[in-house]
Amino acid sequence: MPNFCAAPNCTRKSTQSDLAFFRFPRDPERCRIWVENCRRADLEAKTSDQLNKHYRLCAKHFDPAMVCKTSPYRTVLKDTAIPTIFDLTSHLKNPHTRHRKRIKELTEEDIRKIKERRLASSIEQLASKKESTVEDDTGTNEDEPQLSTEEKEFREYLRSLFEVVVLLGKQSIPLMATKACEAEHKSNNFQAILDYRINAGDEALKKRFELTAVNTEYLSPTQQSQLLDICENTVREEMLMEVRESRFFSLVTGELVEFSNEKHLPLFLRFVNQQNVLREDFLDFVAFDGDESALVERLEAQLTDRWGLSMEDCRGQAHKATGTSTTKMKAVAVLLMEKYPLALHMPCSHMSLNIHLANSLPFPNVQVVMETLRRIGAFFRTPLSQDELEKAISCHYQKNEEKVTALKQACVSGWIEQHNVFDVLLDLLPALLLCLDSILDNCDGTFADTVTADAYSITETLAEFEIIVTIVILKNVLTFTRAFGRNLQGETLDVFFAANSLTAVLHSLNEVNDNIDVYHEFWYEEAVSVATVMQIPETVPRLFLRKQRAADVGEIQAESYFKEYVTVPVIRGIMQEVEDMFSDKNLKALKCLSLVPAVMGQMKFNTTEENYAEVYRNDLPNPDTLPAELHCWRIKWKHRGKEVRLPTTIHETLQLPDVKFFPNVNSFLKVLSTLPVLKLEDNKDDTASERLQAYLASMPAKQWNKSLAILNINTHVKHDLDVMVDKYCRLYLEDDTEAEAEAPAEEAADEDVTTK
Repeated sequence: MPNFCAAPNCTRKSTQSDLAFFRFPRDPERCRIWVENCRRADLEAKTSDQLNKHYRLCAKHFDPAMVCKTSPYRTVLKDTAIPTIFDLTSHLKNPHTRHRKRIKELTEEDIRKIKERRLASSIEQLASKKESTVEDDTGTNEDEPQLSTEEKEFREYLRSLFEVVVLLGKQSIPLMATKACEAEHKSNNFQAILDYRINAGDEALKKRFELTAVNTEYLSPTQQSQLLDICENTVREEMLMEVRESRFFSLVTGELVEFSNEKHLPLFLRFVNQQNVLREDFLDFVAFDGDESALVERLEAQLTDRWGLSMEDCRGQAHKATGTSTTKMKAVAVLLMEKYPLALHMPCSHMSLNIHLANSLPFPNVQVVMETLRRIGAFFRTPLSQDELEKAISCHYQKNEEKVTALKQACVSGWIEQHNVFDVLLDLLPALLLCLDSILDNCDGTFADTVTADAYSITETLAEFEIIVTIVILKNVLTFTRAFGRNLQGETLDVFFAANSLTAVLHSLNEVNDNIDVYHEFWYEEAVSVATVMQIPETVPRLFLRKQRAADVGEIQAESYFKEYVTVPVIRGIMQEVEDMFSDKNLKALKCLSLVPAVMGQMKFNTTEENYAEVYRNDLPNPDTLPAELHCWRIKWKHRGKEVRLPTTIHETLQLPDVKFFPNVNSFLKVLSTLPVLKLEDNKDDTASERLQAYLASMPAKQWNKSLAILNINTHVKHDLDVMVDKYCRLYLEDDTEAEAEAPAEEAADEDVTTK
């Protein structure tokens, strides 16, 4: 259970803070001093044993010299520590507020005694501070509380349990295995590993379970869940400590994941750590139920109330949404920007801009195309189906070896996420249908029934003329944004020039919109040509025809229908999305990339960051000196030696030893680096997003576990098993039943006083 601080006007509790909480001392005299300093009259009647068992003070109420960190994860008090830091006045600002922790009014005699005691305490603490500078590790260990033999054995037992849980998480092993056969019960992987460790000589586990029946579970599901929660929270807290130290971060969400029939949103945070390295870590899953406002409140509560971050420090947001969730996430981004204007909504660097733009269009035919594209990618992920596709390509383009080679190279893994995906899909369509037909025939029984069923479903979708037209329109419209999107995922210099080329992109899209009749005619002819090759008739969708007949309206020509309901909505939707995603504020932020020396050199050191710096003025340590500092920064690189190479990325620039002499530039670059549109630099390992997808693909959906997923994805995060043991002992093993019984009684007494 959580610990609550007993100090007046203090609302901290252990589950919402990384502060240490300390028991009242058992020594009656010291305990009396603690109570007097707390100024809580209701505690004076309690014995030191009662206070020790049921009441805590957080570390904020002690002089820092009295608090010892015996390790990076363990905190204890000096034996002579006395709490002296209290807030005894803030309740006066709201006199109508009722406080259960009532503050005792002091007499003059009480004040005199407290002053004398504080004077003695100050002298003692001063001496303690001097001693702490010469204490060695041996002296520090003396401050640790002494544990009984039983407590030490129990902690060793817990340590073994946590070691097993961490192993399961890192190796992506579910706690429960699948059924071997219908007659057998599900075997427990967790218990099996405990058996193995006991047989291998783990004394802590052996002593605990040596008298347990062979067919008895060592731990109940509730206890296993508690262990998982502790592991998950410990790993997350390690990452959050780095985020808090860096201050600025960006919020990134991924595609929905379903646990226990409930949809959840993967939540990532992007930040620059103390080593000036850009990180993007996966922290949690957030329930996706409710409307947009409810989801915004849930995200805020997660970040601020639970994790202790400030949304005022959020500098960007990106949402990798697909399907029907796209509209909801766009509304969430708008609501967040209304509350926090600097949380700029941008495309995610993990997804090509053209894919993002197509996913953002709320039209059913476009969403069907995008969903079919994802299904095609999943279908041809196996070597068997990929080989069949390559055979179909060779068969269909047998007279054009150059085309065969180009298409086979284009259809490598991940092709459905490329900038030119719709160009490749159109070239591939005839061979794709030929391949799917061959799999449907399944003459030699190579493919399973589920595979042939998927092939049939994809074939039925691709054989519709409306889908062919939609693919052609998407391919042609998104041609105008392809180079722009590719630059956004390129190097820093490419991103800078992309920000300066947006006007040309919008001009091209506007020109298409102004001459839509001409463009549509060419595009429609291309769609008819592709459909003819695949023997697909030119038709208006059946649902639309049925509505026309019901309304007794004359028949509409196919070309006119697709112009009104496909071409015009797609071009205007793309234009609107580009304008929304790259507003003036977003472009100003990206143009600040001219701070990178290589970009300055490309611009002949004639850059004007001051014009865009106002966006982040409040994030700089010395904003008034920014113009002079930027001038010195340009001069430094302009007059460098010939042998000095200009850093080409933000990461390279932040690693320079002398960047610390330019504090505004340093802060500026760190904030810019967190923007989610910029790619992760110097990222040698898989990204957190890729590790999440690998975890989900490695086991059946029924065995997905949120806590194990967090352990598996964040194997790079260091953790201390002793910290996990401490947390478990603090949260689950303390008997707080008496305190819980006393709390309602105190509340009732206060109610009586208030009523009277």
